[in-house]
Amino acid sequence: MSLLELIAAADERGLVASAVACLDRCLPQPAAGADPDPLRPLWAGCADGSVWPDRLAEVRAVLDAAADTEGAAPQIRKLLDDAPADRAAPGLREWADACSLLALEVHLGQDAMPGAGADLLRRCREGDPAGAGPLVAGEVRRQIRILEMLADSGTGAAGLRQVRDASTEGQRVLRAATARRARGRGPGGE
Repeated sequence: MSLLELIAAADERGLVASAVACLDRCLPQPAAGADPDPLRPLWAGCADGSVWPDRLAEVRAVLDAAADTEGAAPQIRKLLDDAPADRAAPGLREWADACSLLALEVHLGQDAMPGAGADLLRRCREGDPAGAGPLVAGEVRRQIRILEMLADSGTGAAGLRQVRDASTEGQRVLRAATARRARGRGPGGE
């Protein structure tokens, strides 16, 4: 299945967890002394929908207080502001889709593919990654793998741990590519 088909078929838990994973991967390297994992409370909200509204409010407050303007931080704050407090809300799927797209846009920016843009990302999300750089192609595969893991894992916490591990690895890859690019070595890959 394509990424768009998996998002369309995902249940509430799958949408929330995949969206949080996308945002988590896009967070810039934290400044010295800053919380290295500011989205951690949202993972608890993925496991237990009853705590989602409180965890969402907590994370919004932490990120607003940090007022980070680096990288994707402003877009992440905006998406968290747009996140439905009710996981059963009709806008949940659209929010998860927007988080998926942001993650791909961030990866595309580090792939440094001249002329690549919305059309490439649309094709990748529809199942045609031809012409995608290594970071975008890897992120599409990661998002698909995460949605498949969530669909196969039922409601257990073990599935969320696997998703979090996959997302953390993706975050390391993106941060390494960002650091290489900042040093002038080029876009890197997976």
